[in-house]
Amino acid sequence: MLERSSSSYRRRWGRSGALGFVLPAALVAVVFAWLVGLVRVPGLESPVPGVHAQIGGVPAARLEAAKASLNAIAVKGRAPKTGYTRAQFGQAWADTDRNGCDTRNDILGRDLADPTFKEGTRNCLVLSGTLHDPYTGKTIEFRRGERSADVQIDHVVPLSDAWQKGAQQWTAEKRLEFANDPANLRSADGQANQDKGDGDLATWLPPNKAFRCEYAVDVVEVKGEYGLWMTQSEHDKAGELLAACRAE
Repeated sequence: MLERSSSSYRRRWGRSGALGFVLPAALVAVVFAWLVGLVRVPGLESPVPGVHAQIGGVPAARLEAAKASLNAIAVKGRAPKTGYTRAQFGQAWADTDRNGCDTRNDILGRDLADPTFKEGTRNCLVLSGTLHDPYTGKTIEFRRGERSADVQIDHVVPLSDAWQKGAQQWTAEKRLEFANDPANLRSADGQANQDKGDGDLATWLPPNKAFRCEYAVDVVEVKGEYGLWMTQSEHDKAGELLAACRAE
């Protein structure tokens, strides 16, 4: 009788002891995640300096404007991709600003350090330069020719993504403007641009974490300016990224 009672006690103790161990362990895990910035507690910032700054920052006014813009962006599902071709957005790299240079060379000239130009092209045809690529953090030496594709021009909001989130309803003129808008274009590492494809914020982010804040702000600004919508997953990711941005 005594032995059964003792065994019963040990079984009961074992269950409650295990439970008592699991609960503190779970609590420790949550506290640790908060300390290193993996979870956010409203009104309570992680005490570890720089945890949220790892995705970079933007000027405070720009960040607040992006947050307001995100709140105004509609949330809908993707429309079918049916009918999408690059031609729906007009001639590739058209001279929409009428400065005599095509858009690709305009963006290369803007983004490359120490660009050189072909003589007689009114500083239009970029021959070489150095790209400090924000997407990867790499430094890439651009040379026109066989290695031209090492540096590509990325649409921050991809044309296919735009097509499925509102651009089908635009005029041809507006799609041409969008495809050549410098605010939606960035010189980037060719492989990173290929890896991105038509990914949105929910499916692709720059490998260089220090640039993710600015990238998210760029996307929100472009989508807000052109009235494009976001899927729920993209909208959630945009909110998460803006919340983690450092205001400068």
